[in-house]
Amino acid sequence: MSIRVAIRHKTIYEYDRAVALSPHLIRLRPAAHCRTPILSYSLKVLPEKHFVNWQQDPFGNFVARYVFPEKIRKLTVDVELIAEMTVINPFDFFVEDYAHDWPFEYDDLLAHELAPYLKIQENSKALREYVATIERKPSVTVDFLVALNQRLQQEIGYNIRMEAGIQTCAQTLKKRTGSCRDTGWLLVQIARHLGLAARFVSGYLVQLTADVKSLDGPSGTTVDFTDLHAWAEIYVPGAGWVGLDPTSGLFAGEGHIPLACTPDPVSAAPVTGYLLEACETNFIFDNSVTRIHEDPRVTRPYSHDQWQAVMALGNQVDADLQQQDVRLTQGGEPTFVSIDDLDGAEWNTAALGPHKEQLARQLLQRLRQRFAPGALLHHGQGKWYPGEELPRWAYSCFFRSDGEPLWQDQFLLAPDKAGNVSQADAERFARVFMAKLGLKDNSLIPAYEDAAHYLRQESALPRDLDSGKADLKDPLERRRLAKILQTGLDEITGYTIPLAWLPEENGWFSMPWPLRRDRLVLLPGDSPMGYRLPLDSLPWKARRKRIQPERDSFEERGALSSASEIAKRYSLFSSLKPIGPLQEQPLADDEKIMEDIPHTAICVQPRDGRLWVFLPPMTHLEHWIELIAALEATARECQLAINLEGYEPPSDPRLRKLAVTPDPGVIEV
Repeated sequence: MSIRVAIRHKTIYEYDRAVALSPHLIRLRPAAHCRTPILSYSLKVLPEKHFVNWQQDPFGNFVARYVFPEKIRKLTVDVELIAEMTVINPFDFFVEDYAHDWPFEYDDLLAHELAPYLKIQENSKALREYVATIERKPSVTVDFLVALNQRLQQEIGYNIRMEAGIQTCAQTLKKRTGSCRDTGWLLVQIARHLGLAARFVSGYLVQLTADVKSLDGPSGTTVDFTDLHAWAEIYVPGAGWVGLDPTSGLFAGEGHIPLACTPDPVSAAPVTGYLLEACETNFIFDNSVTRIHEDPRVTRPYSHDQWQAVMALGNQVDADLQQQDVRLTQGGEPTFVSIDDLDGAEWNTAALGPHKEQLARQLLQRLRQRFAPGALLHHGQGKWYPGEELPRWAYSCFFRSDGEPLWQDQFLLAPDKAGNVSQADAERFARVFMAKLGLKDNSLIPAYEDAAHYLRQESALPRDLDSGKADLKDPLERRRLAKILQTGLDEITGYTIPLAWLPEENGWFSMPWPLRRDRLVLLPGDSPMGYRLPLDSLPWKARRKRIQPERDSFEERGALSSASEIAKRYSLFSSLKPIGPLQEQPLADDEKIMEDIPHTAICVQPRDGRLWVFLPPMTHLEHWIELIAALEATARECQLAINLEGYEPPSDPRLRKLAVTPDPGVIEV
């Protein structure tokens, strides 16, 4: 982030009559070692009838030599440049090891090259006495220079002196005041007396007002300004020429733009030349600085006009959003950790752990009680990252936006402790549920594991390995095999109810699945059975088109039916008929299968001491709520607490959601 400024320096010499001029040397071009980026530069001299040659003096400074062949009455020197005021660290340099501490001596070659800058040109008694007061004990070179520069700033007052020339060091020390060129030259001579190569610098000083007032010192100028200025540079091995400004007591920074650097001030004068005949001269000069570009920054992100434009645009956007009824929401993801095991891996780096899922269930229950009484708890699948055996669990809490309860008896949903649920309980629950929906129970299908698959796996095990006792450190496939073999390959895993909503009949539809085998065989795995149904083996013959497209998110939705009205529909249920044998499933090649069949299903599975109900994907929230009401009525009738898993309800603004999921080291809400 930087500020770009335009500097204008105009000097006019008006003569009372036409006069002849000697060749003039103009040193107003930034030096080659200027650290402040100069983006553009121009020098314009009037009158236009002249000759100009750009050259470099013996010290490497840029010099424009002008020759005026005719007499003139007015001489104008106009300089314009654009500088980028990028912040510069004046201490961004290294120092050679031998020069790290002062006093030090330059090596022979360097001393020879620096000879003009080591020559002592003033040796007055006052100067020698002042130099004698400077302590000679070894100290870090940079610290020594900082202290010397600050001492001059504190002991020599600054004044604006319009007289030509430079005071001698003795005069400056006696008066204890001087202009910038006086204190700059004094520092040059003091440095040379101390064995340090130093040179005089003429240049521009640019000072801009601070964005924020200083809290612990002077805030600097109150207006942006620029002017010709003078300071000193001292040669430090490894760092090169380092600028010191005794007027301010600071090292030279981005505001110091050197124009000419010489051993003697006379060679650094901005303009050198003379009149060839006597006359009266009127001298006019002007220095100005203008900000032409400013990047937004922490201390001043916008100008007043920019900020007003931002506010006006924001008000217009707010008005447009309100007029179009666009509503913006913002979400966050607070995280939780266990207070009892702060050093455990699951609360630092691991996504899963022995206690995280149990605590997540407890947290979701507390969130439901606090924010959503009457909400429905759902167990789904979360993120699945490479290297993880299964998708992570995800517990969700769904509740209606209108405040009506989705599930009224919380004791019948997601119990804290596992019980002792049997396959008979699962079958009874499934039959009662089908009766609640007005469906015949001949569509109820028992599901089995793929015995052939697991027998092949068991036959591939080493002879000395007990397939029913698997080490948990073994791969996932072996643990899965051991679990299946312990349960029994011929045991029912759970029950499937093919189910779909028929829009044309405004009701639920079910029919047996035609299968090529004589039973429903699940795909191998240990995910809930609803994820492992052999849907690819079902026929897709369609006499009636029943596949519903995804609901338009901008479709207008009316109010949902009240919870009491929905519950009343499913509470009117006669007592159960005696449970008979399950109907044999038709084979896939039966000729009577001529109509479309539902490709979604509800699954009822006893697992780990709990009764799990797998919910199918649905397109309409109204149908999903009807299904939930039927499940609660069934749970109440059977006096069985259930856990819901599978697909989440369809996205709908009339339904809200809280979720807890595992992340490395935390539970995320």
